Amino acid sequence: MGNENSCEYPVSVFGVLAAGGIVTTINPIYTPYEIQRQLDTSGAKIVITLPDLVPNVKKSLELSKKDLKIIAVNIDSQQPEGTISFKELTEDKHIDFEILKEVKRVSDDIAFMVYSSGTTGLPKAVELTHTNKVANFSQQDTELRQYEYTTETNQDSTLGLLPLFHTYGLSVVMMHKLSVGLKLVTLPSFQPRTFLDALLKHPMELMYLAPPTILFLGAHPAATRDHLKHLKVVTSGAAPLPEADIHKFLEKARPDIQFNQAYGMTEASPLVTLGSRDFERNYSDVGCAVPNVQLRVVDADMKNLGPDEVGELPIKGPNVMRGYKDNPKANEEVFVDGRWYRSGDLARINKDGIVTIVDRLKELIKVKGYQVAPAELEAVLKEHADVYDAAVVGVPDPITGESPRAFVVLNKDSKVDEKLILDYVSEKVAAFKRLKSVTFVDSIPKNPSGKILRKVLKEQYC
Repeated sequence: MGNENSCEYPVSVFGVLAAGGIVTTINPIYTPYEIQRQLDTSGAKIVITLPDLVPNVKKSLELSKKDLKIIAVNIDSQQPEGTISFKELTEDKHIDFEILKEVKRVSDDIAFMVYSSGTTGLPKAVELTHTNKVANFSQQDTELRQYEYTTETNQDSTLGLLPLFHTYGLSVVMMHKLSVGLKLVTLPSFQPRTFLDALLKHPMELMYLAPPTILFLGAHPAATRDHLKHLKVVTSGAAPLPEADIHKFLEKARPDIQFNQAYGMTEASPLVTLGSRDFERNYSDVGCAVPNVQLRVVDADMKNLGPDEVGELPIKGPNVMRGYKDNPKANEEVFVDGRWYRSGDLARINKDGIVTIVDRLKELIKVKGYQVAPAELEAVLKEHADVYDAAVVGVPDPITGESPRAFVVLNKDSKVDEKLILDYVSEKVAAFKRLKSVTFVDSIPKNPSGKILRKVLKEQYC
């Protein structure tokens, strides 16, 4: 599925699941090369996408040498040639469902294949079962519940601004909130005027946002208290948000709004921790583990550490993925001690079970809440005929949070410049993955095993 946020998105997702299929989502701004990679590794049988994206999908199918059916979500536009009309499929009252073969599914079958940016190699296909998803929905319906129950006289609303192809928007916002009866107002993308108009037209009790949107609401003069007067709960995720920025937002909105920072990941369906309305307000933490999730803090030898000690955060629970598809080596690396998943994040847990994320062992770059894997960009750079070696690090960016910066070793006698390298990478990857700058160096610092020493690069050049 490669669609922007729309009312048709949940129809497609629930329709595929009801038919016994597996949903795999793609970012609609992906290039044909990125789509091809996901088509090949997922084993997709059909593509549901927007009419404007059909040319990219067709190009990816050519690259993949596949001939798949394409369903074009053509609600307000013409049907592209060679596609099946979503509108006709959903509006045709004469379909004989009796001829359809029933597909039986059990709880441990795969429901979703969502891609997670890895620190080594290309994005990996995360296999999430029906049990994983239902467990994570149930984990949000206990004492951590943030919404009011839907009744004949009450229905809370939430905003579908987070990308629904991303695990945060797909699961926490779209699927879970619809399952408990909330109204979901979708926006295809963030446009300041459209976003603010939506807040006035559709009062929101709950909002799930990434840090850049919260920064906008706190700082932009066009955003006023009137836009936020019905708001009860705001949850920030996808990237850390400084406490000063949270206070700035609350000063404009209302100090009594329940503001939480959550912690999660694709591999955990995604929610791992969440703040409770009963906890004292401490905006530097991410709350406590959701029910039936176990957390540990361990040292480099996987030995448990005590309260307030900093170490890696392994996770165990019914919401943790089955594994990475067709990747036994990666599964062996991340699952230890009987299905404990190594998050790669550094954290501390206090005596009350409150979790604070300190740093991440993973080297992912967070661009506007999106995860960008340095290894993926390095692989693209090394495909260039003039590039001998390359490394990518994240550098602070006042607008996006972080941005990718490349360090490139050129082949002898090469004449390429920074612009040529930037243009080459931009053609191969989605906009949020594009390099901010390129620095040409004589060598890439590495340890004896060949691992790039990104910290050394940052100390020398950033």
